[in-house]
Amino acid sequence: MKVLLVGSGGREHALAWKIRQSPLVTSLVIAPGNPGMERLGELAPVKADDAEGLAALAREIRADLVVVGPEMALAAGLADRLAAAGIPCFGPTARAAQLETSKAFAKDFLERHNIPTAGYGVYETLAEARQALDVFRPPYVIKADGLAAGKGVAISPDRPDAEAEIERMLGGRFGAAGARVVIEEFMDGEEGSLFALCDGTRAVLLGGAQDHKRAFDGDLGPNTGGMGAYSPAPVFTPELVQQADERVIQPTMAGMAAEGAPYRGVLYAGLMATADGPKVVEFNARFGDPECQVLMMRLAGDIVPHLLACARGDVSKLPPLEFRPETVICVVMAAKGYPDSPLTGSVIRGADQDFGPDVEVFHAGTARNKDGALVASGGRVLNVCARGADIAQARERAYAAISRIDWPGGFHRSDIGWRALDRDD
Repeated sequence: MKVLLVGSGGREHALAWKIRQSPLVTSLVIAPGNPGMERLGELAPVKADDAEGLAALAREIRADLVVVGPEMALAAGLADRLAAAGIPCFGPTARAAQLETSKAFAKDFLERHNIPTAGYGVYETLAEARQALDVFRPPYVIKADGLAAGKGVAISPDRPDAEAEIERMLGGRFGAAGARVVIEEFMDGEEGSLFALCDGTRAVLLGGAQDHKRAFDGDLGPNTGGMGAYSPAPVFTPELVQQADERVIQPTMAGMAAEGAPYRGVLYAGLMATADGPKVVEFNARFGDPECQVLMMRLAGDIVPHLLACARGDVSKLPPLEFRPETVICVVMAAKGYPDSPLTGSVIRGADQDFGPDVEVFHAGTARNKDGALVASGGRVLNVCARGADIAQARERAYAAISRIDWPGGFHRSDIGWRALDRDD
């Protein structure tokens, strides 16, 4: 079968790596892709937010399945265009993707369907938002309503900081994404990411991971799209997973179907493990990044039949996905200045060497310069992933690989996986 994969980041590189292993796949086209994917399939120069161009490409190559990586393609309505063309798409319609593309929609949806989450309010003016701070207690959780590349969330320790964040968001820091802000109650607990494969009426749990959002060691610095992840995540006990399935995943599937927007694709539920059980922090309408990378390395079987079954609307006949017993960790190497002003163009050496069977380096923000050298072209640039018998061994292998990559223009956290290590001590 012919597969079209949409996207150009580390998540898509990991998906391409896993899809290419399927005996069902005879051809893989990646749009637009990156230099790390060149050996896995044919790269097509169509941007991920060009829904019309991507639909035309899918028709041109006669794709049997389109797998959507980034949220921007979903927001642009790619799944809707493919449905009109009769091409199976792994990814929700623009209406269903509102679970991610509008935090206000998601919070209202959760409230309508009695799905546990933090108390909240939605505000369009600075005066309204400032007044609302009287109702909430610090620390204040402030979110831009729309898509902000994982950076539209601020946790303010006091009111002056909260007012400054609100002013920045409503003042255009994230463009149209910040036209409204959501203010939430702070939830105390440990956060993790749970993934489910969905066919519109049913959801099959895929697994969990835990990521690190802050830029620097010790969970300090600004929020980012994610500086590292690991799976399995000890926070997801069997009891918590069962509660999350019953209280969050299945009611979300039923609620979306009842509202005329059946959800197909992968549902990413960011969950807080609280004293009252799991509560929704946020939804994403696609695989997390870098959580996808660790999940793909843990998967033992063929993922393509599951992606196709979701796209066609029936996962009921598939056997459960199998996972390798090892722990996988991902450490993000980012360009200096990330997340605010990443420096691009710096040369990277040694990223494509053979690091052994338990290490994979997925490209996230790379390009070739005029001399053919690999250079940084984004904020998060490389994802160094490693398997190990436990978190300690996986971490040792990942950081050993990083030490062999020559990139003075980058930085990374040195404490990825610390929560899991603390549990083991």
